[in-house]
Parts: sequence; structure tokens; C-alpha cells
Amino acid sequence: MRRLLLALVLVGCGTPGVGGDAGVDAGDHDAGQADASSSGDAGPTDAGSVDAGRADAGQVDAGRDAGPGDAGATTADAGTATLVTVNAPREMRGVWVATVSNLDWPASTGLSAAAGRASLEAMVGGLADAGLNAIFFQVRPESDALYASTLEPWSRVLTGTQGGDPGWDPLAVLISAAHAQGVEVHAWMNPYRALLTAGAQTASTSVVHTLAADAITYNGQVVMNPASTAVRTHVVDVVKDLLAHYDVDGLHFDDYFYPYPDAANTPFPDSAQYQAYTSGGGTLNLADWRRGNVDALVSSVMNTVTTLHPTVRFGIAPFGIYRSGTPSGISGLSGVDVLYCDAVKWMNQGWVDYLAPQLYWPTTQSAQSYTTLATWWANGTMGGRHLFPGHATYQLGTSSSWTLAEYEAQVAVTRSLSAHDALGDLHFRAANVLANRSGVLTAFKTSLYSTPALVPELPRTGASLVPPVPQVTLSAGVATLAAVPGSTRFFGLYRQAVGGWELQRVVGASTASVTLGSGTWAVTAVAPGGAESQGVELVVP
Repeated sequence: MRRLLLALVLVGCGTPGVGGDAGVDAGDHDAGQADASSSGDAGPTDAGSVDAGRADAGQVDAGRDAGPGDAGATTADAGTATLVTVNAPREMRGVWVATVSNLDWPASTGLSAAAGRASLEAMVGGLADAGLNAIFFQVRPESDALYASTLEPWSRVLTGTQGGDPGWDPLAVLISAAHAQGVEVHAWMNPYRALLTAGAQTASTSVVHTLAADAITYNGQVVMNPASTAVRTHVVDVVKDLLAHYDVDGLHFDDYFYPYPDAANTPFPDSAQYQAYTSGGGTLNLADWRRGNVDALVSSVMNTVTTLHPTVRFGIAPFGIYRSGTPSGISGLSGVDVLYCDAVKWMNQGWVDYLAPQLYWPTTQSAQSYTTLATWWANGTMGGRHLFPGHATYQLGTSSSWTLAEYEAQVAVTRSLSAHDALGDLHFRAANVLANRSGVLTAFKTSLYSTPALVPELPRTGASLVPPVPQVTLSAGVATLAAVPGSTRFFGLYRQAVGGWELQRVVGASTASVTLGSGTWAVTAVAPGGAESQGVELVVP
């Protein structure tokens, strides 16, 4: 994710240059997803400005208590209920939440526990109300943590001081709030960055101290050497620690592997390590050696996920151009040659469950056309994996090329490629969405995401087991819900219509009860990983 320097804030998620030059973005896909404007796009929308919510016409209201023993109650489960087969629409509707430099969240350092919780819950509510079903939350912006890590210090974005304990756990709060509203949480990590600004204050537990020999200053930042076995081991250990303690739905890496070149195109200073490799008998050229170093990390992380936490989805958001000239007519920075990010190999080897290439160009820009690139990625040998293109929400309104109609056209292109496993989109970034930039939030609510969808089921065979059907007690139009603990992430609420079963809402497995309007309903259980049970049919007079 390329970066553009904005005053004191580094922003990013790979903003491709108009002339095809990748550029250097100082922020994060955090996304390299750099916001090129200087109009103050740095902070999340104030909670008070988030739209109050998409109406459900009173048909489905979660959270109202109704005891199973109420008079007239009927209980349905796998043994007694009428079971029906439903087919939920499947589409990843994700949004990146950048925490580096306080871009999306938190709005400022030093929030109290109460204020921090309230702002996270407001953000989740606004995004869920917009029809989004997955939050990609940056938990490791500088080899630090926005959760209670046993291996790395608390992030400076929380208290202003790296290592400062905020007194609460943002990731735990986010998971609870999001899951309650039927929204997945994906832990977004930057694998190699140690400091956004070289010389910044660090905690004693920072990798710049514990792995000092592998900390390299380049282009004003500190990155950990991808050639180091110790660095790879540490990143994998961080992944293991996170997944052992947090019930996230996914693990996500951005595009920062070997760093983007500086303005002078200074060579990355790893000649000593490469010379040691060749002196030891290694025969790969420098580029292949670097790609091999990154490959080793990606394959190790996937092995960790599939072995220890097989229902967790692992994916990466590479720079949007794999190689300049591929496909024909496309030009710009080559991710595989400059960042040493061989995303096609990872996909075809099964080392990722999806790719989310950052396609931050309009359909009208021929040298980096969204349509051309999305089609090329989707038509590649996917190995059964999924494609979720990344969209430049931050660009909306910055020029005549970036209208709401352009944005809607890009989502339509993705949907036209669904037969090739392009099954959704990711949007950079949350503050832009919640600010309703160029009306995008309104478009999500009223047209693009006006009806709910489940995320696509994990593509790995056996990764997600179909859960038992829920037990449902119905009394006076109130359905009380229960599921086998550990087997269910969400409940799907369907209503029978002329054309078949229609998904009305997705609610968390912790939801005690829902109020249903008159009609024929079905309630399903959705497992971690996305597998869904049959529906328990309910008839409400």
C-alpha cells in the first residue's frame, strides 16, 4: 500500500500514481492506502455523525427477553422441528480500520476505557448499519499491539507512549461488539514494520531492542529484516499468541513486505545477509532470494493457521499490479519485483485463503484500469481461493474520475466476476465510509448492501463444519435462540417470500431472543468459517 506524506500524518493503502509510478507512501494500508487529499482525512467520524440505522420494519428486533417457559411457547430443534434448506447470499463486505497514526481509530490517544469502548461500539454500529459484514482491524501497526499481547508492547496510538497500558483491551471489546451484530473481525497485522518513524520512543520489549541486529533503518522507518529466521519465528509466534487468546474470524497481512523504495531508489541494505547466503552455497539470485524469504513467512503462517486454528481465514492485500506489463497495457510498480511479494504463487500454493489486491485506480485509467486488473486477478489460477478486491474509498470526491458512480461501477465489476471466485470487496477505510464521502455510506445502505449477506464460506476443505441446528422457542412472536456452545458464530434469520427464503438479518450467537413479525421464518446456525445449518422453520400468526 503506497504512501503519500501528509503533513505530520503518514497514510496509506497503496495509492497508485496517475502516471503509473507506484510512488512512495508514508502511511499504512494503513494501507498504502494513502489518502492523497490534504482535506483532513486523518480521523474517524465522530460517533454522533453515524447514521442511526437501517430500519427493519419491525420484523426482526434482537435482544428482547422471552423465557422458554412462557405460556403457549413451542420449542423446535433438530428432533422436533420442520427443517428447511436455505441459500444465503454470500459476499465479503469488508472495511479496513487503520489504527496507525490514529487514522480511523482511536480518534486520539489517551481515551478512557469508557470512551474507548463507546467509540468502538459506535463505529461497529455504523459499519454494520451500512451493510458491511467484516471489519479488518489493524492490531499490529508497528510490531506492537492493540490487544493484550504476551510478546509485544501496547501500541502508542492508545496512550501516546509505546508500552503504556490503556487499562482495557480494544480487540476484545471489538470482537464482542462486532459478533453481537453479525459482523466478523479480522486481525490486520503489518508483518515487518517496527517503527513508522525512526528514532521514535520505544518500549524495552520492542523488537528494535529484542532483535536489534535485524532492525534496519530505511526511508525514515525501521523495518525488520525479512531474511532473518529470528524475525520470521517472532512473527509466527505473535500469530500463535493472538489466535490462542482471541476468537477472531481472520488474520490479514497488508502489502508491506520488503519496503517500498525511497525517492532516490536506494537499494535495501541487505547485502551482508545475501552474501552470507551465497557464501554458504546458496544459488538463488538476489530477487529470488528475497521472494523466498517472504514466501517462507507466508507459508509458515498458513501452516500455523491450518494446524492450530483451521476456521480462521488467512489472506493478504498485495499491491494491485503483480508485474508491470501484466496484463498487456498495464504499467506501474511491480509488486513481485519491487516488494518481492509473489501473491500469485501464494494463491496457487494454497498459502492464503484469499487475496485482496489494492486496485486503487478508476475504471477509466487505462494504464491501471480497475476493470482490467480485477479481471486479470480473477481469471488467474486461483486454486479454489477467493478474490476480494480493495477499493479506494479515500479517493471519492478528489477528482472528476472519482465519483460515486465510478465506485458503484467497480463493485459491479467485482460482482460480474463471481463465477471466478471474486466474491466481495474490501473498502479503504472506515473513516471515509462513516463520513459518507460522496454519499458512499448512503449507497451502501440503500442499494449496494441494502440486503444482508453472509461472508463466503472458507475455501479450505473441512475448514468449517456444519453446526447443529439451533434450538428455538417461539412464544407470542418472540423466538428465544440457543446453540451448541463453540459451534455457532451467528444466527441467520430468514423470511419466506414469493421467490423463496430471504435473509433478513444476521445476529450474534449470544443473542438471547428476537421478535418476529407475522409470517413464516427460518433460523439457522452459522459456524466459524461460514458453514451454515439447515433452518428451523417457525410460523408466526
